[in-house]
This record gives sequence, structure tokens and C-alpha cells, in this order.
Amino acid sequence: MTDLTQPLIPAKQLDSVLAPIEKASGMPNTAYVSDEFFVAERDRLMAGTWACVGFASDLIKNGYVKPVDFMGLPLVMMRNKEGETQVFHNVCSHRGMQLIAEEGEVQGVIRCPYHSWTYDLNGDLKGTPHIGGVGQHKVEGFRCEKHGLKQVRSAVWMDMVFVNLDGQASDFVDHVAPMENRWRGFIGADGFDLLRRVNMGGNLEITVNCNWKLAVENYCESYHLPWVHPSLNSYSRLEDHYNIQFGEHFSGQGSLAYRLSNVAGTRLPKFPSWPQDKLEHAEYISFFPNVLLGVQADHAFAMMLEPVSANQTVEHLRVYYVGDEATQDAYAACRTSTLESWRVVFGEDIGAVEGMQRGRKSPGFQGGVFSPVLDHPTHFFHQWVARRVRGDD
Repeated sequence: MTDLTQPLIPAKQLDSVLAPIEKASGMPNTAYVSDEFFVAERDRLMAGTWACVGFASDLIKNGYVKPVDFMGLPLVMMRNKEGETQVFHNVCSHRGMQLIAEEGEVQGVIRCPYHSWTYDLNGDLKGTPHIGGVGQHKVEGFRCEKHGLKQVRSAVWMDMVFVNLDGQASDFVDHVAPMENRWRGFIGADGFDLLRRVNMGGNLEITVNCNWKLAVENYCESYHLPWVHPSLNSYSRLEDHYNIQFGEHFSGQGSLAYRLSNVAGTRLPKFPSWPQDKLEHAEYISFFPNVLLGVQADHAFAMMLEPVSANQTVEHLRVYYVGDEATQDAYAACRTSTLESWRVVFGEDIGAVEGMQRGRKSPGFQGGVFSPVLDHPTHFFHQWVARRVRGDD
């Protein structure tokens, strides 16, 4: 475990972040521009909690594998023959060779390209050719069952694959429970089971030249709407929004005047349990550390932030529609319009987050201040980061 408290972030600066919002400053520039901090924060900010590394539906069939680079850590997601999704360290147990370089369907067993050791889709070591010399594929005292792939604790929720790298976090069902309980008031008890992903009108990827934390912060608040999203603000105005923060790792914003479906001209199936008096309500919540969630009456979305470097992030968006009917060709145009509307909104944010990243190189800025009314969700995230950097969690 890397110690981030010194000298990267002095304790005095962390204390300032953890102060009440009226007196607080934000995380200093180091947290956004330092390569050293970026390398270390995987172990301090990410390892002890549940971080998203991919989407289960990207494993398109049983026997499919997909390698993942998570902040320099080689992992691989696997869907075994029974359909169970698991995550392993993507290295052969023999000499540490990267095992899987490209995604695809596994025919038979996984074979290391170096010495041809083989593994099944549950990570079990099945073959060790010539381990005891030419033609000797077994050796006394070597037990294959002790040298399988090293599994990473994982969970799948709302199609996202989460990992807990240090294995010490609370159970994922408890970790995500506040989120599920909150949204059941909109989508009902079975709402998460109704979500469907489609290829047409369902995927979006954006590369932005900013630190991943700035993408979280920008998503947390509605303060920037009038200037960054003038079209959106014309019907879902700043004054129509409310702050959200709950549990230990959720914050964001809600809207009382969501009318994207009207603007985009879509008529998609809605959640059957969505309250009729709240059809224009929507919520946009950051699920720390690296997931951005949104829910409306006729669709939901999840965005995974992939931290590439201190100053680059890839945003992976998946849009989910309600029930099997919404996946039919009759709704293809509506799905496309929905996705394109979000493409515009998230595209408008690029200039803001990249501008903040450039600003973080200035010695004239060392964390800034917060609006005591509109910045509570952002300050909540800063405090989450500061506590983990300090080692409180």
C-alpha cells in the first residue's frame, strides 16, 4: 500500500479540504497533475473500495474473455462456460507473462504464449508442458491446483463489473444498497432487472484530456448548466435542480424538469413503476470512485471513467432501455436520438474539464473554494478523496 500522505499532499492541505464547506478548499493541483500521485492513488483511492473495470455485456457469449488495463494493472474479465463473470490478474503463474492480449472467444483452454501453460475459464491451471523435462508434463511436488490464475474479488451490478483489489471492502450488496434503495422509489423493486442494453443507440466513448476526478466533479453539480449547457438549461434550468449526497460514496444532482425525450422526439417504453407525478424527474449520481449514473423515466445510463494517466480519461457510456420491447427495431430511431442527445451534452463538458486540467498547472490555483449552496456534492467528493489519501478508510 502506497503512502500518499507525505510528501505528495501535506496534512495541512487535507485538513483544509475536510473543513466545513464555507471554509474548505479543494484538493490541490498535485492530485490532478502529478504522475506520482496517479500511480499511487490506485492503491489508496481505488484498492480498498469497489471500482468499475468494465461491462459484463462486453463479454458477448460464454467462453469470452476481455483484457483490461486498470491504471497500469493487467486484469482480464472472463465469462466461463456456465455464464459466470469473473476477474483475474492477467498474468501466467509460471513467469508472469501477460496471458491474454486481445478479447475474444476461447476455444478450449487459455494458452500462455510463452511456455504454453494452459488454464480453463475458471482460472484453474490445467497443463504444464515439459515442466519436468522434455516430454515430462508433470513433476513431483508440483500441484496445479496451487498455481491457477489469481482471482480478483468482483461483482456485477447494472451490467458493470466492479473489483475490490485488496479484498477487504464490505460486501458489494451492502456497498451498493443505498443506491438501489434510492432509485427503487423511481423504478420499482424490479426496475434494475428491466434494463436492456442494445448495440444500436447504446454505446459511446469519449477521450478527454483531463484527470478522472475532474470528470467526477463536473458531473456532481448543476452549477455550470447555464454556461456550458445552454440548450439543456433552456428546459432543465439551474433552478430546477437539487443537490444529492448520501451514504459514504454517492453524490450528484437531480432535475425536476427533465424533458430530453420531448426535445429529442423520442417515445420509449417507461419503467412501469415510475410515479406518474414524477415523469419529468431525473437523477445523475456519481458512484465513487469512477462511475457516473443517470436515470430517467424511459432509460438509464452508466458511464465508467477509465483513468489512463494523470491528464487523460476515457469515458465509456452505456445506455440501457426499459424492457424487451424497447430493444425492438421499432424503437431504433428513438434509441439513436437518445444517445445522440447525450453525446451533445457530454461533448459540451469536454471544454470545461479540459480547461480545468490546464488550470491545475498554475501555481495561482491550489484547490479553490466552493459555493456553500451549489457545490455540496463536489465538496463531498473532495472529502471522500482527502479521507482516503489521509488513510482514514
